[in-house]
Amino acid sequence: MRIVELRELTVPLEGRVANAVVNFSAHTVSLVAAISDQYRNGRPVVGLAFNSIGRFGQSGILRERLFPRVLSADPEALLNPETGCFDPARVAEVAMRNEKPGGHGDRAIALGALELATWDLLAKLADEPAWRTIARAFGHPVTSDRTPVYAAGGYYYPNDSTARLVDELQRYRDLGYTAFKMKIGGATLREDMLRIEAALTVAGTGANLCVDANGRFDLETALAYAKAFSALELRWYEEAGDPLDYALNQSLIQQYAGPVATGENLFSRQDVANLVRYGGMRQAQDVFQMDAGLCYGLTEYAAMVELLEGNGFNRRQCHPHGGHLLNLHIAIGLGLGGCEAYPGVFQPFGGYPAECGVGDGFVRPTDAPGFGLEQKAELATCIERLVG
Repeated sequence: MRIVELRELTVPLEGRVANAVVNFSAHTVSLVAAISDQYRNGRPVVGLAFNSIGRFGQSGILRERLFPRVLSADPEALLNPETGCFDPARVAEVAMRNEKPGGHGDRAIALGALELATWDLLAKLADEPAWRTIARAFGHPVTSDRTPVYAAGGYYYPNDSTARLVDELQRYRDLGYTAFKMKIGGATLREDMLRIEAALTVAGTGANLCVDANGRFDLETALAYAKAFSALELRWYEEAGDPLDYALNQSLIQQYAGPVATGENLFSRQDVANLVRYGGMRQAQDVFQMDAGLCYGLTEYAAMVELLEGNGFNRRQCHPHGGHLLNLHIAIGLGLGGCEAYPGVFQPFGGYPAECGVGDGFVRPTDAPGFGLEQKAELATCIERLVG
């Protein structure tokens, strides 16, 4: 059993939206294909994945460093000796040969796409949805084939931003979502409070609305926002300051009683260990948002979950960032607290295909083998370009 070819396609994100820090109109994503020597129905079995959303494609690192290492390795080095099938952890280990520790940046994102493509390949070879493969691999008993979900959006638009925000959230509610996330920090505090109040006309209660500053604030501003909306009892306050400023996060938590969320920009288990040590995160309250597509893949992500549990946290405090099919399967397979969805933005990767069941604040994946990316109509042209 071999991986005979690895391919990458850099895909631009669609739409012109922005948060407090980033305009996504120039962002790209790396779609990766791992082509095996195994055949089903006369066609090679191909693993597909991508490096999540909110960063950039990583064609250089993938093509110049990671792909050659995997393709030149002894094929046996990529297999689980007990099953004789591909082992995503071994693929990741081979791909990272000759890389120094630390410096968890773009290479973490590149490897995330490659390692997750191996999980898709593994699930397809077993002819089962990825969440089943993931649950079995990590020995996690799955009690439900659905997970809580919230619809993320609420970005800043060039014109009529508040009215468009309300319309956007109402569309998500009509699709079956009952909880939502919106952006703050890209306007004045007064303007953002008006936007939050408008969003609550759809969300109904603060428990159904998260706000995300995308790391924009210094401590003074973070606390000013916290004071302004503390009475609303929001679902959570996300990434108020720089994701590596653990002291700011701890100071905010000491003065804000509501839940905070962070972690989407932490790319290694050591980053998460430092957040636990120095960030003040509270057991059974705060939310961890690490994303396997940004942190070397599912193998590293699962180690982060294990680290959290070893420090008294519950895996249901984990809600992966990203809003796409990959993290939907991971959330169910690992029994996490829920996942994010991007039903209206970040196409062709955001959100789920129509065949997925969304309703009453939950989402259920289909029975398609692997992550089911082939069912996402918006991705069909990209997949065709990549693998034919």
